Amino acid sequence: MNEISLYILDLVQNSITAGAKHIRISITVDTTADSLTIVIEDDGCGMSKELLSRVTSPFTTTRKTRKVGLGIPMIMQLCEMCEGRFHIDSAPGKGTVLTLAFKASHVDLPPMGSLPETMLSLINGAPEGIEFNLTYGYNGESFDFDTMEIRQMLGEDVPLNTPEVLSWIRDYIKENIEQIEHQ
Repeated sequence: MNEISLYILDLVQNSITAGAKHIRISITVDTTADSLTIVIEDDGCGMSKELLSRVTSPFTTTRKTRKVGLGIPMIMQLCEMCEGRFHIDSAPGKGTVLTLAFKASHVDLPPMGSLPETMLSLINGAPEGIEFNLTYGYNGESFDFDTMEIRQMLGEDVPLNTPEVLSWIRDYIKENIEQIEHQ
């Protein structure tokens, strides 16, 4: 994958497959510390200790349609290549927390890509009833986006995956990220 946002998309799809109803994505950029940290937290089914010990192998997957799972092994390798770290914590019935850390200026770190488009893909493609929270932090400033808040503002009759709402969400996320990056 050639963008961090595509890794996020893939990893959050794992959360959806695991039955998560609430998925929190936190992205923190600190240019002074030269760091990029991403935390993806869900309330899905979680993993047993046995599965957790094998999940970083490309030959471990819970999918029935194929025998390999590359998302977690690839992001773990990218973290290590970029002088960062990878950590996964999970327990059955408690969900999963992935922590990805990178040296932000590392030559091998792909660009962020489009977080607004990633969030649109997740919102549009997720089954009804899944809530997403995105926190984007940049040098101490942060922006929060929460689908529960958007649903409350719109009311029950307007689904988030209508074209007008999706367009507004994309612009809202894009404008707020740009605003905090340029303060």
